[in-house]
Amino acid sequence: MGSTWGNSIKLSIFGESHGAGIGVVLDGFPSGVPYDEAFILREMERRAPGRNKQSTARKEADLPKVQSGVYNGKTTGTPICAVIENTNQHSGDYTALAPQPRPGHADYTGAVRYQGCNDPRGGGHFSGRLTAPLVFAGALCKTWLKTQGVTVGSHIQSIAQIQDMPFDDVNVPVSQLETLRAADYPVNNPRALEAMLAAIEDARGEQDSVGGVIECAAVGLPAGLGSPMMDTVESRLSSILFAVPAVKGVEFGAGFAFAALRGSHANDTFYLDGDTVKTETNNNGGMLGGITSGMPLIVRACVKPTPSIAAAQNTLNVQTGRVEPLSIHGRHDPCIVTRAAPVVEAACAVALADLLREAKGYA
Repeated sequence: MGSTWGNSIKLSIFGESHGAGIGVVLDGFPSGVPYDEAFILREMERRAPGRNKQSTARKEADLPKVQSGVYNGKTTGTPICAVIENTNQHSGDYTALAPQPRPGHADYTGAVRYQGCNDPRGGGHFSGRLTAPLVFAGALCKTWLKTQGVTVGSHIQSIAQIQDMPFDDVNVPVSQLETLRAADYPVNNPRALEAMLAAIEDARGEQDSVGGVIECAAVGLPAGLGSPMMDTVESRLSSILFAVPAVKGVEFGAGFAFAALRGSHANDTFYLDGDTVKTETNNNGGMLGGITSGMPLIVRACVKPTPSIAAAQNTLNVQTGRVEPLSIHGRHDPCIVTRAAPVVEAACAVALADLLREAKGYA
């Protein structure tokens, strides 16, 4: 099933952007975990639309209504179901687009896959709106991971071609991740943020959009999670990260930079820090042979520019068979990267919780 993921913890996401609501079912989640509503709502707010000039004008409260799996303030161990109502749809914005699949969107592929029965309004089930229930699930998983000594956090690595200061991949303090989580724009360098926001405004002024990269770290992971070959930590993380709409690239550690290195520079040398085995560098991003090494897990996700832009584009009109101009109206982000950090974190948190539960024997 295309909308279900996981082994020990199974995640299912449902709904459409302009339907009555969207939601999630999380099965296999541990019992007895406190339901920290304040933390969950803060995570939802980080992703929510309409919070700043860089996001869509669509405003949604994104208040998850828990239907099951929580009792007396704690998780019960049975499936957790939450529903988020859609309250601010402008479906009329999409009526005129029906004959012309929007460039960069799933309009054409979705129609082919579902024989024209898909809901195209706002992207339907392909919409970035579906990341809201993912963030809810990720917030729950972060809460449990915290009890296991694991913290997940991220920052905006780049927008357009402007780079933020990367994580120190051998030492990512939990305090740094918590500071970034509390920031309106999670960046390490305020001057980089100024340039990023200027680049977004430039794109907006030209009726265009820009993309970027989110760098995510997980610290406190034990060594030994994951399996070689077909079920590596990298493959598990990649599979859920690529489920996030607009993510078109994922790399771990040095990633594609390995291609320019010699082995003598790429290898991470082991040493003993007290009773703990560590590496002097962390080019492999906390994983070797598909198994965690105990070093910080470092992963980056590339987010493409928002495909819905106000500038006129050409695309096929499936009714006339001709390529014709297309103008997209409505409410769209000139850059979705500013809202992507909690989504990337959520995907990583779900995957790591699944791996950790599996290691504890909950297959």
